[in-house]
Amino acid sequence: MSVLQAQPKIGNTTAFNLARWDDLRSDPIWKKVETRIETDRFGNAIMTPPADPEHGGKQFDLGLLIAQLLPGGRIQVESPISNSEGVKVADVIWCSKERMTQINHRSALLAAPEICIEVLSPSNTREEMPEIKRLYFQAGAQEVWFCGRTGEINFYLSAKPTTAKKHSAICPKMPSHLPEE
Repeated sequence: MSVLQAQPKIGNTTAFNLARWDDLRSDPIWKKVETRIETDRFGNAIMTPPADPEHGGKQFDLGLLIAQLLPGGRIQVESPISNSEGVKVADVIWCSKERMTQINHRSALLAAPEICIEVLSPSNTREEMPEIKRLYFQAGAQEVWFCGRTGEINFYLSAKPTTAKKHSAICPKMPSHLPEE
């Protein structure tokens, strides 16, 4: 006989997300897991397969370009962000120093930074990308970028449009394609 557990009642989503994220980060079992971990709105861990080496290369290239074109902010990779549906880990972020002082927390960002970037991998589905975009904007992002497998970058300046823009408003000199190696 199986017993269904009741899902936790969530009053303060951010406080719940941070407490659950702290639990996962301090659990010795999860510390050994060599994969990306995120959470859903109930605090359940969601694991995705490890990314291929090219994924990390694109993260590095994006961070390097942003550092050159948009100095004065904080660039991070693999940044956990609390949102209405749990904790989502952005591949790359750019955050102004002012905003970082508002949203920085010891385990996960309290809200989204100005720019959240996802580097698409084989495990991403076409159906999930609008949801990821929605969550980042809902959490306070001003722009969401998707970097495709061949290095093309799609810039979204709001949650509503389904068509990407050709340029970033925050970092207008950012190319729409990563330079070839």
